[in-house]
Amino acid sequence: MRVTEEFVAVRVPATSANLGPGFDSMGLALNLWDEVAVHATSGVHTSVTVEGEGAGNVATGEDNLVVQAMRLALDRAGAPQIGVKMRCTNRIPHSRGMGSSASAIVAGILLARALIGREDVLTDEEVLMIGTELEGHPDNVAPAIAGGATIAWVDNGRPAAVSLSVPTAIAPVVFIPDFELATEKARSALPQVVTHTDARFNVARAALLSALLSGQARSVGQASFHDLLMDATADVLHQEYRREAMEPSLALVDWLRNAGIAATVSGAGPTVLAMETVPDEICQDARSVGWKVMTLDVPSKGAAITRGRLAKLY
Repeated sequence: MRVTEEFVAVRVPATSANLGPGFDSMGLALNLWDEVAVHATSGVHTSVTVEGEGAGNVATGEDNLVVQAMRLALDRAGAPQIGVKMRCTNRIPHSRGMGSSASAIVAGILLARALIGREDVLTDEEVLMIGTELEGHPDNVAPAIAGGATIAWVDNGRPAAVSLSVPTAIAPVVFIPDFELATEKARSALPQVVTHTDARFNVARAALLSALLSGQARSVGQASFHDLLMDATADVLHQEYRREAMEPSLALVDWLRNAGIAATVSGAGPTVLAMETVPDEICQDARSVGWKVMTLDVPSKGAAITRGRLAKLY
C-alpha cells in the first residue's frame, strides 16, 4: 500500500446527535461544513494551519485531531506515514454539541483514504469503525459520513448504521450559545441506571422519530406531523439530568416547546436544535439575549473527497 495522491481535500458536515430520545444512537447531518486540504510531502513533518472556529486553540501539530485520525487510518490501511501541510477551514463551533470532533475524525480518516486512493481498503464500514473507536460512540460519526438522518448501534464491538432520507418537513434551526460545554462534563451528570418506565418512554419516542425521519409515518387518528414530531422529540433519559450544567439551554428548550416547537438539546449541548421552522419573532427574541440562530437544512450526502488539482482550491 502506498500514497498515490499529492493534493487531497475533504469537507465534512456538522451533525446533531440524540435528537431528543435517541441517546447515543440517532443523528442528523447539518448543512454547515468544515473543510480540510492536505499537501502530502516527503518525510513525516506536520504543519497545520487553522482558520475559523478554534483558530488559536486547536493543535497545529501531531496533536491535531484530524492528523491523529489520518495517521491511525494510514496505519490500519498498511500505508506509510507521510509529511503533510494541512489547512483546516472550520465553520462548526467547538464544544457546542454540533459534532466538531466527529467532523475532524471523519475528515482525517477520509484524507487517508484519498491519499492512498483505495476505497476498497478504507471502506465506509471501516471509516465508521475507526471513527467510533476515536469518538467513543457512532451517533455523530454516522451522519457525518452518510448525510441525512442516521440510526447507529454497536453489536459485539462493531458499529453499524442505516441512513434515512429526511422529509422536507424537517427544517432544522440551531440556537448556539456563547459558552462551551465539554462532552465529558455533560456525560458525567448522567445516572448509571434508569427505570424501565423511563426506558420505555424513550424507546417508544425514538421509534416514532425514526418513522417520522423516514417520511413513512402515518398517524392512526388525527395527529398532524407537527403533533407527532413534538411527541417524538421528548426525552427523559439525559436532558433533564444535564440541566444544572447548561441551565440556559434547557430553559430555551422549555420555552420553545411551550411555544409549540419541537426542540431538543443538540448532542451533549449546549446548542439547542429545533427540528422544524421557527417563527422569525422567536428567532429575534433568542438573538436579543445572545443566542446565534442558524437555519440549516439536512444534506442528503455526507463527507466528500476532492483529489488532485481541484483540492488546491480549498
